[in-house]
This record gives sequence, C-alpha cells and structure tokens, in this order.
Amino acid sequence: MAIQKGLTWKSFGLRADPFPEVSGQIEFGGIGCENPLAFACYNPEAKILGKEMHEHLPFCGAAWHGKENQLNDMFGAGTSLPILHGSDGESFGSYEIRLRAFFYMLYLLQIKYWAWHDCDVAPKGGNLTEFHENIDRMVPIILELQKISCIECGWTTQNLFSFPIYCEGAATSPFVSAFALAAAQTKKMLEVGKIIGARNHVFWGGREGYNQLLTTAMKEERGHLANFLRMAVSYAEEIAFDAQFLIEPKPMEPTTHQYDASAEICLGFLREFELSEYFKLNLETNHATLAGLPMFHECMVACEAGKLGGIDANEGTFGNGWDTDEFLGDPLTAFGIMYSVIKAGGLGRGVINFDAKRRRGSFAPIDHIYAHILGMDTMAMGLRTAALVIQEGSLTNEIISRYSQGWDLAFGSDEADFKTLATEGYGVPFEVTAEKSSHHERARSVVLRALMRATL
Repeated sequence: MAIQKGLTWKSFGLRADPFPEVSGQIEFGGIGCENPLAFACYNPEAKILGKEMHEHLPFCGAAWHGKENQLNDMFGAGTSLPILHGSDGESFGSYEIRLRAFFYMLYLLQIKYWAWHDCDVAPKGGNLTEFHENIDRMVPIILELQKISCIECGWTTQNLFSFPIYCEGAATSPFVSAFALAAAQTKKMLEVGKIIGARNHVFWGGREGYNQLLTTAMKEERGHLANFLRMAVSYAEEIAFDAQFLIEPKPMEPTTHQYDASAEICLGFLREFELSEYFKLNLETNHATLAGLPMFHECMVACEAGKLGGIDANEGTFGNGWDTDEFLGDPLTAFGIMYSVIKAGGLGRGVINFDAKRRRGSFAPIDHIYAHILGMDTMAMGLRTAALVIQEGSLTNEIISRYSQGWDLAFGSDEADFKTLATEGYGVPFEVTAEKSSHHERARSVVLRALMRATL
C-alpha cells in the first residue's frame, strides 16, 4: 500500500503542527547531502537487486518510543518535551493526540508500518476491563489513521512485564493469577490485531526467566511458556488471525536469565516443544549485544534455519550492561543485518522496526525526525553494501574456495565411516600448509571496500 501524498498535520486531526521545522515529507537529497531534514542514503524508489529500496527496507515505527518515551531512566525523570502542548497526561484524549502526532511523524518519514503494545495506545484504567474498554475506544481511531495515511500495522504485542503482578514473569510466573492475566491480555491483542490487519504478532517476554535459580523450577516454567505459546497459536487459528508469529530473543535485563536468550536457544526451545512450524524470530541488535553476540551472528543463525522473520534496528552503548536502545548508526552492523535478510530472500511479512529512542539530551520534538533519518540512512547504507557484495560475488567465492578442500568427496557424506576416514587421516600431516589459508582479513576487506563503493 502506497503512502499518501500531500497530507498535512490537519489531515491527522491535530490542533497544531508538532514538527513546524518540517515543510513536507522527508525526501532523498542525494548521497551524503548536508540537509539534516533529507535522506542522505535512503532513496525509497531506487532499484537494488531488482526491487525498490523501500521493498527491501520495510521500515516500521515503534509507538512505545516514537510517541510515549519520556527519556527517563532509573536515575532520573524524563527530559522529553511533549510532541504537543498538554499531551503528556494519562487521559484518553492525551493518548489520542499523541497517537495522531505519531502517525503524522511516520507519514513525514515515509515509514509504511507501525508497531505497538497494548499499553501504548490507551489508559490502563483501574483494572483489565477498563483497560480493554479504552483499547476498544481507540480501535476506530487506529483504523481512521491507518486509512488516512495508508500506514499498516507491522506488528502487535502485549506488555507482559510492566504491571507489578509480572514481577516474577508472566507465562513463566509461579503464580497462576499472573499467567491468567497474561492470557487475557494476549487474547485481546490477537483479536485487535485481526481487526486492524496486523502483519505480525510478537511475543517478547520481558521477564520470562528467573532471578533466583535456587527457588526456580526451570523445567516447569519452560513448559508453562510452551503451553502459553501453544494456546496463542490455537486461539489465532480459532479467530482466523493469520499474522506471522514471532519470538524476540533477549538474554537478561531485568531478569538474571531469560528462557529466550538468543536465536539458537529460541530455535532449540521451539524444536523441543514442537512449535517450530508456527514461529519465526524477531531479532534486536541491542539484545544480541547483551547476549555477547554480534547481530550478524543472530541474523545468520535465523537465516540458515529459515526463521528470520523481523528486525529491531537499534544498537547499545558500548560497555553498558543494559538495553539503551539507541538508533542504529553503524553501517557495518547494518550490512550484517541486510546481508542476512537478502540471503534469506527477504523478511516476508516481517518489518524493520525502530525499537529505538533518542538520548536524554535530545529532548526536542524535532529530534524524533533526526533520529529516524539516522536509522533509515544507516540501514540503507547496509543494504547498498550487502547488495554490492552479493552482486560482485567475491565473498561467495571466498566461501566456496574455503570449503573446496575435498568436501565434494564421500569422506564428508553420510556414507562415510570412521574406518575409512581413519585410513585417510593417517596420511594427513600435522602442519597447516600455506595453500590452505582462509584469508580471513581479505574477506573483511571485501566488505569494507564495498562499503566505500556502495555510496559512490
């Protein structure tokens, strides 16, 4: 669905312009252009590997950062100026005006998708009944904004970590009351997702793990989590909600350990509980960092398993042991992501979501725009570089050459046996010969040089 053209802040039902510095939609200003309110690498209509750039990069805005985040942290209150005067309250009207401003921001940035938790769009009220009544009131407004802007719902999810009852987890809580509340929230969001046409539904267990192993029945908790996911699959089928289900790995923070700690652990969990056919993975750079893994690794694990379903494009602060969720500004990280995405044949129904927030000192409303431009240009540079590497084939040739040392013979096949291999092994010298170098640095140079050429 194409983004509408020629809309103004009035088209979104706003009483004032939240971004008066921006005269219209952000456009491509040329490679490396100096205008901070233009794209300097992302050109939506540019053809890359036979597809337009926006098709490779299905960008998505995150409601929890794009409209709600006040830039507070554990050490102090937020610094963020409200997008619109008087919109920083907990009334239904405040939520509505922030949502309208959020959609207008996505329109200005030519972002085609949005993502949200249940808590992002409506007041929580005093209990779950009031909360869901508020969401029901907001659904017609969501449908209105999606129709006006032609912005689709990239994914829905439920916040199963903020309420105090989730202090010990939701689906993995030792308390059945928390498990039941989590089921009710998830059921509602599956229903709402169907109504608004969500492409994906993400299961991110913010506290699905343990803090104290001495008091944890780990096997039981993992079984409860599997049953929870199985019930979600069953209910989605019952109501004919055909969104792609995604699990988002995260190793820790705030828990000591989460059961969905990394891509490989998630895939093992899904296989163990016979859930693989129902789920793919939504991978976040900052979560890979917390797991001590490069994002490239996480993406390739999912890619090679056929389970790369979505990306949260952000990064962390080096050396920080918590989820800082900065906008991605590292083109080599973006290369690893997009190389994996292209190798996987694209994200299918998945999106590239900016689960990212501004720094505490970037508190002006216009910083929302600057931050997204940074992230979009970075991902575009990663795409251009990955496409060039794949087109030129030199990295593929490096890999072919490295694995051309006899693996085409029967020794590496299922027909081989230790007796046959041992006979061959006695003729192998201990020394590594110069002819068998893997040329690792040359391979890294291939990527670096492609990065240099990609924006010429």
